[in-house]
Amino acid sequence: MAIVKPTVDVTNSTIGENSYFSGRFYINGSLKIDGKFEGKSLQADQLYIGPTGKVKTNITASTVIVEGIVIGNIYAKNRVMLMPTARILGDITTPELVIQNGVILEGRCMISNDLKHSAKDYIFAEYDKDNLSEEKLFGKKSG
Repeated sequence: MAIVKPTVDVTNSTIGENSYFSGRFYINGSLKIDGKFEGKSLQADQLYIGPTGKVKTNITASTVIVEGIVIGNIYAKNRVMLMPTARILGDITTPELVIQNGVILEGRCMISNDLKHSAKDYIFAEYDKDNLSEEKLFGKKSG
């Protein structure tokens, strides 16, 4: 698989390398983090965490690309892309997850187009749709 280098053509805001930001950050646009961010929450349209970027908070965004370190949960409306140098400690919820070789991830992933409802409930409903069972097929349970 070829490694696709993310390009962020237009960045509204940047937390540069050797910079530290803490608190809550809500941005209507894109954010690139090459430094360190710690806080209560981070919300952006497009979020790119560079190879030197370190984030310790829960993230909400449309698209998240990670090359650095994230400690916290990621909720993305469109896609999460984890590049080979990504290190993640937290849960990921998104309709599309791309994980490249080399990523270290500890957490749970929920991948679903309907992020408002439980994937578990959807999967069980799909499984039970045909109503097939041993009892229906053979008349009684074996055992």
